[in-house]
Amino acid sequence: MSEESDDFALFREQVKVDRRIRSETVQAPRPKRARKPSGSNTPERQQQAEFFFSDTFRAHFPEGPVRYCAEGESSHLLKQLRRGDYPPELFLDLHGMTQAEAKREIAALLHACTKQNIDCCSIMSGHGKGILKENLPHWLVQHPAVRAFHQAPAAHGGNAALLILLQKRY
Repeated sequence: MSEESDDFALFREQVKVDRRIRSETVQAPRPKRARKPSGSNTPERQQQAEFFFSDTFRAHFPEGPVRYCAEGESSHLLKQLRRGDYPPELFLDLHGMTQAEAKREIAALLHACTKQNIDCCSIMSGHGKGILKENLPHWLVQHPAVRAFHQAPAAHGGNAALLILLQKRY
């Protein structure tokens, strides 16, 4: 065992280095991580905001609860929405938003619903001054994915909310 320790000591003495040896081999460049663009500049967010709701367009709605059925759709959908046969899977609350913010959020909600293949969502406008509540149906009529909407039953917000039925993506 002493012979072994003498060999190690001799080896350490012979190999002793004064300075660090740098590797002369070329190091492979590190792959750069693709950074996600922040918040409002993401392509998905831009695509959501691409849909433009006109404030000047005014649709004609019949008297009574707010309701709409797209051309070519069965009017039976309105009855089903009124009864709550389609439970909403996504909800959007517009309380405290400006019209511009509300339009962006509505476009984002409709985009998310079509992307996730959701057929029914709910938008709560609240009562407040009534500006969003008045404009919401006129904005929804303009979107091509909206099949029908009806004032929500009491369980889903009553006359302060709308249930929206959307086209499914296949």
